[in-house]
Amino acid sequence: MDSKSPTKLHTQQAEGNQLSAFDYAPRTRILFGGGSLNQLGELSSELGAQRVLLVTDKGLAEAGHEARAVASLENANLQITIFDDVHANPTTEDVERGLQVARNHQIDLIIGLGGGSSMDCAKGINFLLTNGGKMEDYWGVGKATKPMLPLIAVPTTAGTGSEAQSFAVIAHPETHMKMACGDKKAACRIAILDPELTLTMPRSVTCATGIDALSHALETFVTKPRNEISQLFSRRAWSLLANSFPQVLDTPDDLTARGNMQLGAHFAGAAIENSMLGATHALANPLSAHFDLIHGVAIGIMLPHVIRFNAELMGEQYSLLAADIGLCEPQDPTGAGLLAEHIQALIAKAGAPTSLSECEVDHNLFDQLAEEASRQWTGNFNPRPVDQSSLRELYECAY
Repeated sequence: MDSKSPTKLHTQQAEGNQLSAFDYAPRTRILFGGGSLNQLGELSSELGAQRVLLVTDKGLAEAGHEARAVASLENANLQITIFDDVHANPTTEDVERGLQVARNHQIDLIIGLGGGSSMDCAKGINFLLTNGGKMEDYWGVGKATKPMLPLIAVPTTAGTGSEAQSFAVIAHPETHMKMACGDKKAACRIAILDPELTLTMPRSVTCATGIDALSHALETFVTKPRNEISQLFSRRAWSLLANSFPQVLDTPDDLTARGNMQLGAHFAGAAIENSMLGATHALANPLSAHFDLIHGVAIGIMLPHVIRFNAELMGEQYSLLAADIGLCEPQDPTGAGLLAEHIQALIAKAGAPTSLSECEVDHNLFDQLAEEASRQWTGNFNPRPVDQSSLRELYECAY
């Protein structure tokens, strides 16, 4: 048979387009729309709840969101206990405090209301309340042996996508290094996406969480475990986020743009659940731990450099995303560079720093930062392998 026969060409094309295997088991019901928080009490009752623990932070009481949640729960005749002693980047100490409150009130349902910190803390409480031990026991995947309480997540930011994930990200109180504790039993039963809740975000929070969400869409699209499901979520998330982020910066009260951001952040979170993250997050975590950099700020500084680093292997994929927002044609070999430049421009528009030197990061600590970044779990999923040397080089590029 001739080497250029239609039969052989068809076989080669089929092999080149072979779909990757995946196991997709969604566990979370999603309610999206303005005013959907008002259904919280009804949904809690449907899950059989009588005594609810509302995990939140004090800032949400000032914004009025806590009162709305409580009113809905009271209308459903539920007993409500509020735990609002949650800090940004929650530690094991936050979880332990919440655990004691939950035990004292014989809680049968947990609600996480807030940003990623509230939702992660709510998941952490659920781990320990139902399975015992301490958070370190669940560092990794699938270490819980007993069922968990039903959990409802109500994000008030458009960033982490924690409501779409079965991981609780909890930090060590002394080192501030983060532990990812994952188990499918920890997934939320219900996520309520009410864009009205994001209207009260200060500009700084809108910027930091938006940048984080963008990074989730970009990283999950190229990670090693990526598959048809994760890339479906990643690409739709990228389109929603990239087109709406400038809009929410310019017009903060645009509810449509806010809804696009919140749904985009959720889709990106769903992509993480199916494909994990990459080197950007491995590099960002030590920066937050040592220099108290806001997570989204650290992410924004490192992301363009990781895109350029990965372009050697992922140029075609990055070009596709660049083409999706009109930066180039889908097969343009310069697409990855254009994408990196676009991200840097978005970060500058948000008023966030674009270099480590702007944040007074100590250049002398790069060896230590790179060593710690090399031990971050997410680095294992980066499409181009990273080690201490390459991670240090990325810090140098970002300086």
